[in-house]
Amino acid sequence: MTTITAEEVKARLDAGEKLFLVDVREPHEHADFNIGGLLLPLGKVQTMQVDDIEDHKADEVIVYCRSGNRSGQAALILDTLGFSNVKNLSGGMMGWQEKFKS
Repeated sequence: MTTITAEEVKARLDAGEKLFLVDVREPHEHADFNIGGLLLPLGKVQTMQVDDIEDHKADEVIVYCRSGNRSGQAALILDTLGFSNVKNLSGGMMGWQEKFKS
């Protein structure tokens, strides 16, 4: 599985790059804090309900969750569903908030 660091994602966002981010946490977690990703809870990924992101199979897809565990599972599942460039945000939102205090 390919990972990407919070620093790398933040630098790319700060540079104005448009990234396709997918938040696999639950709705209440997404509402509390997010970095602009599309909400697609892990349960939907596990049951292959990925129609919302189907058009991005060939694009870079960066998945994130609270700590990196659920997004790691999601990344593996998306790989098996034919997504060719999935990256897991290492450390998740906990790591992001720790590094950037936001």
